[in-house]
Formats: sequence, structure tokens, C-alpha cells
Amino acid sequence: MIYEHIDGVSVTAQFAWENDLRYRYRLEIILNDAAPTGKTACVVMQNPSYAGEDVADKSVQFMEKVVFKKGLAEFAGVCRLIVVNQFAYIQTNDFQGLPHEIGALNDAVIKGVVDESDIVILGWGAANRFAARKSYVHGLLADMPQKTVYQTKMHPSRGRYEGFIQPFTH
Repeated sequence: MIYEHIDGVSVTAQFAWENDLRYRYRLEIILNDAAPTGKTACVVMQNPSYAGEDVADKSVQFMEKVVFKKGLAEFAGVCRLIVVNQFAYIQTNDFQGLPHEIGALNDAVIKGVVDESDIVILGWGAANRFAARKSYVHGLLADMPQKTVYQTKMHPSRGRYEGFIQPFTH
């Protein structure tokens, strides 16, 4: 199934080819009627699927709805959502999480996006089998205690809106 981005947004993406593999480092979704003083939220997920500028995937579309459409108090004033991933390698099925799948630029991109965001959402749900990558992201957050951080109850591709966004606990 193909998922569309929600109405009323503009999307840009940062892709790269490395050693004949395709990576997506950053996907930025901005409300078309965004206030110049609006907030930025970022979500850190596991690895990208096929979402880009012209098409979403299930997880990206779900996060767009959570942040922009559901009227959650946590996201009041947010007009920009940036999606990054623990691994930048684009893989839809049978993802393994091998070291080369992180991507040469990914740690710097994640750090930069977390730094420029007002709100950080850890979007991998309760389970994260990639302990080293999880530790990397948690380490960034420990160095930025002023950030507002949430976690998701489950992976966005299997999400249900009720109780989906939760306070972050280590």
C-alpha cells in the first residue's frame, strides 16, 4: 500500500548513495501555513522505508497525523517535523541493522536535528533491539537536558493514537 503525506505540508528529503546502497538521512515536513516562530519536533525511528518528498510510508504518515492533526497538547505550536533514523539505510523488509547500514553521515545528522528541535520523540516503541544505536541517541539526550522528550508506546507502523505518545523514561 502506498501512503500519501497529509494535506497542507511541504516535504524535503536528504538522500545519498554510498557503496551502491541508498540512504535517507533526513525527511523534513513543514506545514504550509507555518508560523515563523513555530516549534520543531523530530522523531527518531529505526530505519527508513520508501518515504520521500512525493510519498510517505505508514510510519511517516502516522507521525504526521500525531504531530499535526490530532490536536495533542504536547505538539501545540509545532509546524515542522523532522524524521531521522537510527540507521539511514533504506530497507523495508528483513532489516538487519548492520554497522554499514548506519550511514556515514547519520550520527552527525541525528545530532544536528536533535539540537535544532524543541521536542524529540523516540519513535521505536518499547522494544529496540539495537542497543548501541539506542545508547547513542540516549547519550545525545543526556547532553541536552533542556529538550522535551517523549517516547512512543509502539512502533509508528503499528501505532494506535490512544496513549501513543508517552513521557520519556530511561
